[in-house]
Amino acid sequence: MTADTLREKLSESGGNGAGSNPFDEAQWSTPYGLAPFERITPEHFSSAFAHALDVHQAEIAAIAADKRQPSFDNTIGAMERAGKGLTRVASTFFNLTGSNTSPALQAIEREVGPKLARHSSAVYLNPDLWARISRVDADAENLGEEERRVLDRYRIRFRRAGADLGPEAKERVAEIASRMAELGTRFSQNLLADESGFTLPLKGEDDLAGLPPFLREAAAEAAFERGGEHGHLITLSRSLIEPFLVFSTRRDLRERAYQAWTHRGETGGETDNSAIIAEIVALRAERARLLGFDSFAHFKLDDTMAGSPDAAMDLLREVWAPALQRASNERDRLQALVQAEGSNFAIQAHDWRHYAEKLRRAEHDLDESEIKPYLPLEGMIQAAFDTASQLFGLRFEEVRELPRYHPDVRAWSVTNADGSEVGLFLGDYFARASKRSGAWMSAFRSQERLSGDVKPIIVNVMNFAKAPRGEPTLLSFDDARTLFHEFGHALHGLLSDVTYPLLAGTAVSGDFVELPSQLYEHWLEQPEVLRQHARHYRTGEPMPEELLTRLLAARTFNQGFATVEYTSSAIVDMTLHLSAAGEAGLDVLAFEAEALKRIAMPAEISMRHRSPHFAHIFSGEGYAAGYYSYLWSEVLDADAFDAFREAGDIFDPETATRLRRFVYGAGNLRDPRDAYTAFRGRLPSTGPLLKKRGLVRAA
Repeated sequence: MTADTLREKLSESGGNGAGSNPFDEAQWSTPYGLAPFERITPEHFSSAFAHALDVHQAEIAAIAADKRQPSFDNTIGAMERAGKGLTRVASTFFNLTGSNTSPALQAIEREVGPKLARHSSAVYLNPDLWARISRVDADAENLGEEERRVLDRYRIRFRRAGADLGPEAKERVAEIASRMAELGTRFSQNLLADESGFTLPLKGEDDLAGLPPFLREAAAEAAFERGGEHGHLITLSRSLIEPFLVFSTRRDLRERAYQAWTHRGETGGETDNSAIIAEIVALRAERARLLGFDSFAHFKLDDTMAGSPDAAMDLLREVWAPALQRASNERDRLQALVQAEGSNFAIQAHDWRHYAEKLRRAEHDLDESEIKPYLPLEGMIQAAFDTASQLFGLRFEEVRELPRYHPDVRAWSVTNADGSEVGLFLGDYFARASKRSGAWMSAFRSQERLSGDVKPIIVNVMNFAKAPRGEPTLLSFDDARTLFHEFGHALHGLLSDVTYPLLAGTAVSGDFVELPSQLYEHWLEQPEVLRQHARHYRTGEPMPEELLTRLLAARTFNQGFATVEYTSSAIVDMTLHLSAAGEAGLDVLAFEAEALKRIAMPAEISMRHRSPHFAHIFSGEGYAAGYYSYLWSEVLDADAFDAFREAGDIFDPETATRLRRFVYGAGNLRDPRDAYTAFRGRLPSTGPLLKKRGLVRAA
């Protein structure tokens, strides 16, 4: 019996809709095949995972035991066709645990994470399966380019998972993977508990001092959503806490809010992440040594565009020196402003945003409260869609009658200019206590053609502060940039045009995956886009030309601060995974402090992500020893947008066609260096990046 036949029989045994568990149904009859969220309860996931794991284990066993000569189709193709049910359950579950979790889902998450890790290890450490993959002969079969790429990626994945290790080392690698899954889940849940557990009540006019109307309204809405006991609340949602730190004239409240924000995950109680981090770092280092690497950083970057920690650190150092100098100049100007107001305190981290906003007003005559009315959420969504229409010929039509996992979720069908279907895009824009912080793109279903013409279902999740009922949500320019950034990721998933699931969408090198998202941000800053879409939410009038000019002139304002805030996080991440040998008892806070001391981190600026709440690198491994990738990709995106400038049209059709073919639509069909060179004709330099950030050294 072949693996494909076995899968069909096992799927049939799981039910065809007769059972009460929606995951027992072979197909969902919902629009676009979206999960029937209204029928799915937390209890369904435990049995769904158990059944899907059994099916996939049987599929893998059948592939490994196949007596036929190993071929691409009966080995690699069979593996690509296997596990569909598990993918469906997992994609639904983990999208919910990130965006609309509950105690019941969190309990299942703690239980299922290690099980999935053990299952993955059993696949990648299966000696019979690895033997078959090793014997597939690409030349003898005259495989095409995409098939060769899939085969190569499978071999790389298996080797990096430990397929070549001895039995004892394999067992230890599997143990590490299981424990890491448990620790990553605990880290995430601790962080969410700290974020959702803190509120700062603003009890009277004195507490509201300095807050503009939009922030007062958002704080009132936050209070309403949390039961209405207080008239106004500040939570740790970035879209609330950052403007509070900007506008509040109550220095004591700014300090209290800032301390809560920057000390998430290090409260000393049950949700403290320090010991979890120490164990994660130790396990990563141990696994890297088992696999023959000097450190986890060497292991991680071996399969990236950078290729080595040295290359990544060279870039970080190149940017750090001018950023530090610029931040020092910015600090001196802020301190002068404090003194000019008659105060004699030394500026501290909780003061920086407040006085930077005052300085921005003074130097650029620019007030965030003046900008936000021209950036309603609806207008910025349309701006992102319109940009995609002009670049790639896409069309977006809102779909209202389909299942939603939360009432705030919206959906749009996406088609090409000729009417052919591209996929479904979901937007989940507002902060809530059941959602982890930050902004991200994910997939309920990825594009592929191996199982038919499978269209993607992509979601963008944000944490914007919701406006009071009946009022439009207004965004800051940074919020609008975040929306464009995540929509760039969404396009990377939507425009994927590959045959094999392994290569689809965003399944690319970690320091290449941010190129499509960061590149897309450039269009938001173009006068052509803002003139059309930055319109007053009440009158519909476009942003006045003189305000537009002031806004764009201030693009590099405070970039020393922003670059130091980010780059310090990337340096600590890399240093931690290079230098921490993994001994038990690592004092992560002391390590962080020492690493910052070595690079002369300004006391007035905190890391963008301090270690105890650095979810990028400790909730999972996606950005571990890889936070540098935003900067690496920024080198690419700054140079890539210059291609449109050189063409004389920011929507140049020929350049956009190359961009879609070799970047947004190509998935992992090519090595990232080859993909970028195919688009641009060459690899980039750091010059456009330094210019973009206003960090170009004086000649």
